[in-house]
Amino acid sequence: MNDREKLMKILTETCPGVDFDKETALIDGGILESLDIVTIVAEIMDVFSVELNVDDLLPEHFNSVDAMLQLIESRR
Repeated sequence: MNDREKLMKILTETCPGVDFDKETALIDGGILESLDIVTIVAEIMDVFSVELNVDDLLPEHFNSVDAMLQLIESRR
């Protein structure tokens, strides 16, 4: 399973019914709520063995799957 597939699994389990492949405003569009983000961040840190800090919790890092993948890569 590649990084994208792992991330998609986390996202679809956290927020079923959202088309994560097409969405580019997950935060700005109000699709993800704060509790969703807390869950997603915890799962990303666990699954990808990366450390995310408060400075990483910016909307632009979580608005799309590609943005989240870039964040994960930058923390490896």
